[in-house]
Amino acid sequence: MSKPHWRPARASDLPAISAIAARIHPALPEREEVLAEKIRLCPEGCGVLDTDQGIIGYGLAHPWMRYRIPPLDGFLQALPDRADCLYIHDVAVLPEFRGGVVRAYVGDIEKLARASRIRTLALVSVYGTPPLWERVGFRTVTANAELHAKLASYGDGATYMLRDLAAT
Repeated sequence: MSKPHWRPARASDLPAISAIAARIHPALPEREEVLAEKIRLCPEGCGVLDTDQGIIGYGLAHPWMRYRIPPLDGFLQALPDRADCLYIHDVAVLPEFRGGVVRAYVGDIEKLARASRIRTLALVSVYGTPPLWERVGFRTVTANAELHAKLASYGDGATYMLRDLAAT
């Protein structure tokens, strides 16, 4: 198998993205149309981890507002005019191919944020993955009541995390 590499996501990748999402996130399902909207609204933030054997992972990111978590399986309708963060909606890689590949995607998203004059990356960590995100520079944010309520839709233990690009 060829070395996995990140490339821009295309609409034709949606069946593979949906299949990976269903396998990795069975408790957090999202409709293919919702995933497609993210690619349509911010194609430069969406990628797939590709090999000669097919797609083995994906990442979806878009401009957003800090502390305002987009609804899970909900349409964005439009991106905010004054986005103050680049929100990493999801990064999912098949378990047998994990090991350092997320760092490359986050690097690409960091470059996109800087080019867009956005100085913060944000995400919701699920399934106990804060240590993974900490290794690439994110820190956990203490959730107030409003943020805590929004995190509940992402499952037990969901954690809001930020990475300040000014510090790196």
